[in-house]
Amino acid sequence: MTIDDLDARIVEVFAAEPRVGVLECSRRLGVARGTVQARLERMTRDGVIRGWGPELDPAAMGYVVTAFVTLEIRQNQQDLVAGRAAHDAVADQLGEVPEVLEAHTTTGAGDMLVRIVARSNSDLQRVIDRLLAADGVVRASTVIALDTQISPRVLPLVRAALD
Repeated sequence: MTIDDLDARIVEVFAAEPRVGVLECSRRLGVARGTVQARLERMTRDGVIRGWGPELDPAAMGYVVTAFVTLEIRQNQQDLVAGRAAHDAVADQLGEVPEVLEAHTTTGAGDMLVRIVARSNSDLQRVIDRLLAADGVVRASTVIALDTQISPRVLPLVRAALD
């Protein structure tokens, strides 16, 4: 799906003020309320907008340590025969660990990159141990994030998508 200038402006309004409301957004942009509503529904249906939930800060909830873990996964031929890749089975297990914020299969030395949080450095060991306990995980390599230079973002892509 491609987005146009009006879609981008709508997304920018809601990104800046998620609780602004459709009517107020339409007033600010000088378009009909129905137009804004239809555009939001289309972008949601097409997966451009994935959610409207609150953006949470793990550190504010006591999870002050962020780390990135590269996992090596045993490639099990039985999993492939059953129609299931080994990384899918590992991802299912990682999904049960609340401190796992995201996981991506990757190319390179490791098979999966996982972003995790912990309450402290010693708690980080507990979380890493849970990852290592997942059936199929062979090895883990961890780096601790010292500071966030750029927070997760996609808004710059909105304007870039118009080019």
